Amino acid sequence: MSTDIKERIAIMGSLFVIGGLVRPYVVATDTTLLRSNGHMWHKSSMKEGIIPRSGIDTDARWGRSRTRGWLFGYKLHMISSTDPSSTVVPLSADVTTANVSDKPVYPDVVAYLSPKILWKIHFMIADPGYDGKKLYDLSLKKGFQLVCPVKRYKRTKEERLKLIEFYESTLGQVVYSRRSTSIEPLIEHIKSVFRIDPVPTRRLDKVRSIVLLSVLLYQILVYYNCKVLKKDNPRRDIKYMIGC
Repeated sequence: MSTDIKERIAIMGSLFVIGGLVRPYVVATDTTLLRSNGHMWHKSSMKEGIIPRSGIDTDARWGRSRTRGWLFGYKLHMISSTDPSSTVVPLSADVTTANVSDKPVYPDVVAYLSPKILWKIHFMIADPGYDGKKLYDLSLKKGFQLVCPVKRYKRTKEERLKLIEFYESTLGQVVYSRRSTSIEPLIEHIKSVFRIDPVPTRRLDKVRSIVLLSVLLYQILVYYNCKVLKKDNPRRDIKYMIGC
């Protein structure tokens, strides 16, 4: 079921582009941790295979973020548009347990992007967690440049120096500045509207389906507000439409 939902999210993303509602010249990728439903399963008990009490989601895992610290649960991975003059919406998404790092999931989330979107992307902006040669190479093969804050070392290779130079350039800073005004508030808005933190169910397959359905429904509501109701601020009325 989750595979089908991911495909539908990608299709909805392409509809935004085809309809002229989104200009995907610059897109962004990010993740957020989602608390599990029920009691926490401490690492010591998990390591010994002991379930000390009922009500623990045994699929959930511990993950850490810079802003929230350690959290027991799941992780939403997302790619979104960023253009401040158009609608900021999800274009691709997936859900894993919280212990899965961002890098190995990035290729899969990119793979679900519609071809109609891929050929228009010039830059993918991401936080330092995506800084890795394999991801830079994958992005270039897809036809766009991955832009992350890049550390400079004493013996930094020439190809990495080029990444640093671009990130520190005027254009690089303008491109990267879109991250904080697009995908970060978008993720928080979706979490608030659909109340998916903590997640409303247990087990990875169910959590993935519920969270991805929330992303898809968000896309549909924004699209309806834009194309049918002709709203100038389609995000503002979504809570009202779903009765929150």
